[in-house]
Amino acid sequence: MAELVVVGSVALDSVKTPFGQVAEALGGSATYFSYAASFFTRVHVVAAVGQDFPKEHLALLEGRGVDIGAVQVKDGKKTFRWTGEYGFDLNEARTLDTQLNVFAEFTPVLSPAMCKAPFLFLANIDPELQLDVLRQMTQPRLVALDTMNFWIEGKREALCRVLARVDVLLINDAEARMLAREPNLIKAARAILDLGPRVVVIKRGEYGALMVADGRFFFAPAYPLESVFDPTGAGDTFAGGFMGYLAQRGLTDATSLRRAMVHGAVMASFTVEDFSLERLKRLDPAEIKRRYEVFQEMVHFDR
Repeated sequence: MAELVVVGSVALDSVKTPFGQVAEALGGSATYFSYAASFFTRVHVVAAVGQDFPKEHLALLEGRGVDIGAVQVKDGKKTFRWTGEYGFDLNEARTLDTQLNVFAEFTPVLSPAMCKAPFLFLANIDPELQLDVLRQMTQPRLVALDTMNFWIEGKREALCRVLARVDVLLINDAEARMLAREPNLIKAARAILDLGPRVVVIKRGEYGALMVADGRFFFAPAYPLESVFDPTGAGDTFAGGFMGYLAQRGLTDATSLRRAMVHGAVMASFTVEDFSLERLKRLDPAEIKRRYEVFQEMVHFDR
């Protein structure tokens, strides 16, 4: 089992879907990622929160064995907040309000031990900060990156510099098309590979995820669910399951990457069954194992 570091946001989310709503619930990319990954390996979170951030949320992460020693608590500052709304098409959120607050001044600082971690996930933050984190790392075995349309449009040059230095890019389908300037996803994936990463994982929400690596394609469908309440954080949970499994195994070969894709899909399927981290809080490893086995049965066709 290898150490895993995530650099990203810890936030308070207010979300409304056709099935309910929550106000100032625990959220943020690093939160979903680390909680999901903690089922597989030891995770270290690098993030920043304000003085107003509820202590019970940090205690929740600690209770899962997540190291929060590098979560900066800024006196006199407010925590990053996001407000969004979903219609019946749960694949896309409508952002109503974003308050960066403490996150606007966030400067990631890694401890000497974190700098030596073999697995690193750079969540959706400014690519300049992602580059700064990479400069602090000693010699990671595998670095994965997430980004979004805001950085693709506003900081493309910096994003391309960081893409040239990472192993895996996890990105949704709309962002992949935007980054590659190509409407066809297959061509888009190949164009992104030319930017530097050796693996591209394109997340497609309820339609699953596509991985392109070494000229080969692998598709993992989304787990079929009867009840979907809130897709917020599903992509970050997918990434947490993906990276957590790889760190647990300490492997990055093609077979491990494919299994990591399925573990990512499994973890994301739990997240969407309730708001915030509520479903993950009720999750136990036996459920993950059972759903993974059902997934294997569901996609196996050669018998």
